[in-house]
Amino acid sequence: MDTGTMGTSAAEEVAERRREQRGWYFYDWACSVYSTSVLTVFLGPYLTSVAEEAAGADGFVHPLGIPVRAGSFFAYSVSLSVIVAVLVMPLVGAAADRSGRKKPLLAAAAYTGAAATTAMFFLDGDRYLLGGALLIIANAAQSVAMMLYNSYLPQIAPPEERDAVSSRGWAFGYASGALVLVVNLALYLGHDSFGVSETTAVRICLASAGLWWGAFTLVPLRRLRDRRAASDGTAPATASGFRQLAATIRDMRRHPLTLAFLLAYLVYNDGIQTVITQASVYGSEELGLGQSTLIGAVLLVQVLAVAGALLLGRLARTYGAKRTILGSLVAWTLTLAAGYFLPAGAPVWFFVLAAGIGLVLGGSQALSRSLFSHLVPPGKEAEYFSAYEVSDRGMSWLGPLLFGLTYQLTGSYRDAIISLVAFFALGFVLLARVPVRQAISDAGNPVPARI
Repeated sequence: MDTGTMGTSAAEEVAERRREQRGWYFYDWACSVYSTSVLTVFLGPYLTSVAEEAAGADGFVHPLGIPVRAGSFFAYSVSLSVIVAVLVMPLVGAAADRSGRKKPLLAAAAYTGAAATTAMFFLDGDRYLLGGALLIIANAAQSVAMMLYNSYLPQIAPPEERDAVSSRGWAFGYASGALVLVVNLALYLGHDSFGVSETTAVRICLASAGLWWGAFTLVPLRRLRDRRAASDGTAPATASGFRQLAATIRDMRRHPLTLAFLLAYLVYNDGIQTVITQASVYGSEELGLGQSTLIGAVLLVQVLAVAGALLLGRLARTYGAKRTILGSLVAWTLTLAAGYFLPAGAPVWFFVLAAGIGLVLGGSQALSRSLFSHLVPPGKEAEYFSAYEVSDRGMSWLGPLLFGLTYQLTGSYRDAIISLVAFFALGFVLLARVPVRQAISDAGNPVPARI
């Protein structure tokens, strides 16, 4: 083959890789609206109000006969959704690696979540059980879809591109969340002029996130390619979720440094996910802030998270992903500790807190994803990313559970929010102890010049 033909082939390969990467970004664009408009802004306060409507004089609801304080119902529902995801993700991940057919599985998970989210339009009155069920379905489906989506990263980006590609994906997601949140804010604040009630406006915002999710998922489904991975996994397809997860973790024991990173990520990301899901409840219930203030604060987070993800991606090129993540954990700790002292009824300080969160949120998540992609043995992407997603969302039931229990026992959301500092401090210590260059080499992957 002459050099001209080789050059053309290489150029075509790069062009195809760029096309696939752009398609990959669009799943973040599609599903991040669920995370922003539904999980972070509207559903927490709204489902809490629906549960309070259904509660007795003592302030408790009784799903399946279990007494639950109405203010804790949302947090408990998030925890249960994650347990469901833990059962499903390892099975789907192993099946994806064995078959090499990730796209049909991604489509099934994404459209299950999108349908459940769209159905939230029917959440009104005292239908708190309907809201809890739809949240569990949508959140579990989102976790499964994100596991499959993340597992594409080591296949569509060579090692030297992964920090940048992962950061751009998060930036796409935050840009999408900000765009839709602006529309949501206009509808919510101007609901009278649109001829709908405040609750109807909230229900429209919830349902529109599901429609957006479903529509833009078509882009990655058209552009991503299935690849048959050479996996040596032997766990049967009929194994339970916990058995498959145990099999994956047993395999990880052959790569203890990968497992050590995953443990660190499990801890600090539990704090991140809990802040994301409970911040609006903290703002509305403890600080007495209105829904428009909360939407504005989350919009600020979204806008700054775009810049933060790209900024931390650039810092990683200079200082390495590990050091940059460690720096972000210090910023998380300081920001969260400051949140404990926020005065009630002072939206300006809540916006300052939101700005701090926005600058570190996208970058810490994007770099964690790209760093883990270096630690995955070739051919086990989906299986290992199922364990990663358990850490990302799957084990994040601990934070909401602690948050909910602390509030149930003390009646104070301030006590609940300050308890989360431990996740960031311990995560910092655990990550600092992981020799990532050796971990990448032990996984059988090339070690980037700076990591």
